Amino acid sequence: MKRASARGPTSAAFLARMESDFERFHVRYKAGDPIQRAVGMFLRVVTLGGMRTYLSRYHTVMFGALWVCPAWDQMSDEACYVLLRHERVHLQQRARYGEIGMALRYLVGGLPLGACWGRARIEWEAYEETLRATLEVFGEREMMALKPWLIERFCGPDYGWMWPFPGQIAAWFDACAADALRSRSPNATR
Repeated sequence: MKRASARGPTSAAFLARMESDFERFHVRYKAGDPIQRAVGMFLRVVTLGGMRTYLSRYHTVMFGALWVCPAWDQMSDEACYVLLRHERVHLQQRARYGEIGMALRYLVGGLPLGACWGRARIEWEAYEETLRATLEVFGEREMMALKPWLIERFCGPDYGWMWPFPGQIAAWFDACAADALRSRSPNATR
């Protein structure tokens, strides 16, 4: 299985830190991996065809590795860095909960589809880091532009309708964005 590399100096440095911090960590392509194909098929079936892009659009931390889709090769250094910041949170969660504990929280920490509190909590924590990283790298406008996209991720089939309450996701986003803006470095230029 071919390993993937970072896209530029910022993401390469962050990736090297991740590899140092997490002993088994590496980046692999999803394409051609039988387990990743099986997961993709499973998600397509349980979401009644709603999640068709697991292999082509989503990056996934599983078994201590970051499994990337073809979009990885087109990502800018900055976008790759933001993604790695999100995925690092998932690695920290796996270290905290263990592989089985993480799987239980993610897959059955509530309901498998619909209102899955465990999965939502895991993703809320990781997307909070996405918001901070996006603000840091791309600025406030780009961070705020993530709001409708994140509401759709949480309330749509991509994560199995894990939290079907768009108003609550919007309020969470607003609180996280306000917190990120308050804690932003005074030296930030964007």
